[in-house]
Amino acid sequence: MIEASSLRKSYRAKRGRKATTVDAVRGVDFSVQRGEIFGFLGPNGAGKTTTLRMLATLIRPDGGDATIAGMDLRRAPADVRKHIGFVAQASGTYDQSTARRDLVHQARMYGVSKSTAKDLAEAAITAFQLEAFADRTIGTYSGGQRRRLDVALGVIHSPQVIFLDEPTAGLDPPSRARMWQEVRRLREQGMTIFLTTHYLDEADALCDRISIIDAGLIVAEGTPSDLKREISGDVVVVDLAAADTAGAPEPAAMEEGAKLLTEQSYVHSCEVIDHTLRLYVDSAATAIPQIMRALNSKGIEPGAIEYRRPSLDDVFLAKTGRTLAD
Repeated sequence: MIEASSLRKSYRAKRGRKATTVDAVRGVDFSVQRGEIFGFLGPNGAGKTTTLRMLATLIRPDGGDATIAGMDLRRAPADVRKHIGFVAQASGTYDQSTARRDLVHQARMYGVSKSTAKDLAEAAITAFQLEAFADRTIGTYSGGQRRRLDVALGVIHSPQVIFLDEPTAGLDPPSRARMWQEVRRLREQGMTIFLTTHYLDEADALCDRISIIDAGLIVAEGTPSDLKREISGDVVVVDLAAADTAGAPEPAAMEEGAKLLTEQSYVHSCEVIDHTLRLYVDSAATAIPQIMRALNSKGIEPGAIEYRRPSLDDVFLAKTGRTLAD
């Protein structure tokens, strides 16, 4: 449904008297299958929104090519727009309007009659469960209610592809869960969904496949489970926040603990993150006792130690050298 090849976009930025070029997207390649929920995962400033805006024909690429539903992004942008929906991070609604009025207006912009637009608006109100507040002014809506309206506006014309830019940013947990349900429902109706997110749990729970993007480049792509399988074994996290060694302050304990454990044959790699050591091992059950003995031999007493299976954050760390939070 979407094929992108070497898409690039740069911006001119002025810093004082000097103008510099910022490479927002540095040549990305990916494909999205029909009926798939495809996620772009990455930190703020990674190039997610710029890529999305290029695909939605809102900005023109500096280089590369893409097709959406078989139509060329550069040669036929008007045709592309007929087959896509776009939901930006910021709401496009007005506080003084109502959901019903905005939905009718949006449908009319796609060329349907007023009576058809009213029918489409009513169907959207029912589908997104907006009935209780559809005729109230939008300024009175909660964040979750407003976000549901945003998505309803984006799909009022039944597009083949819907682009969702950070669909749950700023929502409380119940509203996020509700939005996940809506996204899955749209996929069940046959839509292809391309969403950006910086939430690890969202990408893991919602997406059939994800691309991890960092500094304008795709650093990994695959299903969440396949990407996590690339990080073999278990992850052991050692908390050294309260540790000291022979009366030395915490930084000395961190440095010595990291050096000590990196040298152990059962530790594949060791990352220092804040006051913790993140260790990658074959088996946590056998490694943890050895880790404890090694630290105790140097007088280092960890505040806590835990293990878990690799996460998407571990994948991001392995590919970029830092965590998504960083």
